Amino acid sequence: MRRRDFVGRGFVAGASAIAGLQAMRASAEKKYDDGASDSEIRIGHTGPYSGPASSLGIIGKCIDAYWRSVNEAGGINGRRIRFISLDDGYSPAKTVELIRQLVEQEKVLCLFDTLGTPSNTAIHKYLNQKKVPQLYVASAASKWGKPKEFPWTMGFQPDYHTEGAIYARHILANVKDPRIGVLMQNDDYGKDYWEGFKQALGPSAGKVVKHVTYEVADPTVDSQMIQLAASGANVFFNVTTPKAAAQAIRKAADLAWKPAHYLNIVSASVGTVMRPAGLDNAQGIVTAQYLKDPTDPQWADDAEMQAWRAWMTKWMPAAVQADANYVFAYAVTSLMHETLRKCGDGLTRANLMRQAASHRALRVPLLLPGITVDTSPTDFYPVQSMRLARFKGESWELFGDIVTAEG
Repeated sequence: MRRRDFVGRGFVAGASAIAGLQAMRASAEKKYDDGASDSEIRIGHTGPYSGPASSLGIIGKCIDAYWRSVNEAGGINGRRIRFISLDDGYSPAKTVELIRQLVEQEKVLCLFDTLGTPSNTAIHKYLNQKKVPQLYVASAASKWGKPKEFPWTMGFQPDYHTEGAIYARHILANVKDPRIGVLMQNDDYGKDYWEGFKQALGPSAGKVVKHVTYEVADPTVDSQMIQLAASGANVFFNVTTPKAAAQAIRKAADLAWKPAHYLNIVSASVGTVMRPAGLDNAQGIVTAQYLKDPTDPQWADDAEMQAWRAWMTKWMPAAVQADANYVFAYAVTSLMHETLRKCGDGLTRANLMRQAASHRALRVPLLLPGITVDTSPTDFYPVQSMRLARFKGESWELFGDIVTAEG
């Protein structure tokens, strides 16, 4: 509460009493659950710092740097953030073990940006049974936006189901006589994309002439790419994580297979995927975006991008700024920062979810112009808009209008 100073007319003594009463009320208004106190907020996280998806471990490293910068600036409402991030190796069984440790031993207030569809699926029911917020999940599976069934879980980016549907509609509208080949990671992550893609194809689902899968631990996807190239497909829907995506792009070039190529957003990083695959091999690939691409020259003088680059230079000087995963990490943590700020002194798990479900046209740094965060008690999809982009030269080039998801 704000203290009002009274002077003159005999109010000096009264001012002291009123100030004391206000301090008592302020103290009484503070509400904490596990993981929160007058001095600290504990946040839990798991990510693949090792294992087959280890290229995505930089997301957790960037989040850690963000919270360190917040603490240097004084924290959030005077409280320091203690970010506890553990390596699950992209193994759901390991994720379960570590999440129990974070909840039952570390007593975190919430989980934030835990990475991977299979890993988050493994902890989904547990966290909702425990009534522990599972916020801004680093997976765009559509299941994270179901507040009736899972009121303690919320995603962040446009969901995979919708993204897959966007590609399907674009193919049908722009490719004459499409014959579609699909490479899909064989887990909930890949299946969510596939279901949205297939549903949007509707009566044209028979235009999929070859559908092959791979396991996340497979050393390469070469055999799958050979099958796709031999199928006669003139469209390629590439539903992979970064390592397999780079391999698929390079193998298509080796096979001289040049279909219309649609690449899911998870693997659209220039630094992690396109450069390792060979920039010449990546020309013309189409993806969808909702964040500003650090390799896109149109953002060179953009104030948000310049602020991000300055922050990266100070806090992650060894990082490759061409990697869009750093943009993602900064944007999603900015949203978490604002959500915690809105909680004020009411740092309970229930209030944290209330604040997460009450964003209105919130401008989060590095979202594309015209895209905002909007949530409600019945809408747990914070970002529901995207634009298509085509790889040209050394960066992605946006085209078309903003496409808004149904949610």
